[in-house]
Amino acid sequence: MADYKKIKTALVSVYHKDNLDAIIKKLHAEGVSFISTGGTQAFIESLGIPCQAVESLTTYPSILGGRVKTLHPKIFGGILGRRELEEDKAQMAKYEIPEIDLVIVDLYPFEDTVASGAEEQAIIEKIDIGGISLIRAAAKNFKDVVIVASKAQYEPLMKELEANGAQTTIETRKWFAKEAFGVSSHYDTAIHAYFDNTIKK
Repeated sequence: MADYKKIKTALVSVYHKDNLDAIIKKLHAEGVSFISTGGTQAFIESLGIPCQAVESLTTYPSILGGRVKTLHPKIFGGILGRRELEEDKAQMAKYEIPEIDLVIVDLYPFEDTVASGAEEQAIIEKIDIGGISLIRAAAKNFKDVVIVASKAQYEPLMKELEANGAQTTIETRKWFAKEAFGVSSHYDTAIHAYFDNTIKK
């Protein structure tokens, strides 16, 4: 029998919210609690579902015009903490870092912004920092964490939830990690191409 790991807490911070409501409702029905930011938190609460603000967990506000929101040890420790290591568990307990078992995040629409002909500053602001960091952290720790890195993975996640409830196998988590690294690789390639095309040679 496959070894399932239960999802208890989900961090959700997305730009695209289409078709997200069914996932949030299903996770809530399975007893999963939520942590979120800004517009996503408001979206979750609009469904009548409680959601903890990232700021209340980190005790730090969103700063620098929103450039720094989730970049905090209480978030990344919760994602990267190795559940089987007593040392990690002790440090998480000491610093009151909650385990985060599912991360649903997507990236600012960099390519769409470039294609729109926007000014350089607007394009630069669409280089995602927090999102890409969350993706890499959660994908790295696929042994314990599920990462959903784009709306393209909403349907596979929903199918998984419908089939097995809020629990996943290591094979499933590794598949989502593979997809996530594909997203981050494509994103960084697009940013590299933009800089390459705009540098005077």
